[in-house]
Amino acid sequence: MRPNRMTFIEIEQSADRVPNWLVESTPREALYLEWKGSNFVETFALMTDVAALAEELNHHPEWFNVYSRLTIRLTTHDVGGLSELDFTMAERIDILIKERTVAQ
Repeated sequence: MRPNRMTFIEIEQSADRVPNWLVESTPREALYLEWKGSNFVETFALMTDVAALAEELNHHPEWFNVYSRLTIRLTTHDVGGLSELDFTMAERIDILIKERTVAQ
């Protein structure tokens, strides 16, 4: 089932669900997170967990990693902006980060 592009009002209402994420508006709507782990191994482990989640949801992030820093950008290319899938993915990534923080 193809996701629907969210309206500005829907995006505003959903943004509270993912307070650690920024809502970008250009060049198209996206959710953006910058995360810093303690080292490369920890950051790569989070990336591995996110990769498994991406396969499960069939929704793959744009991301960039340098040593312990990871930036993640979520957008639904098929609709040219944000969809509910992006917010679901961001919420699930937040859970992975929280589990990692609690385990330390």
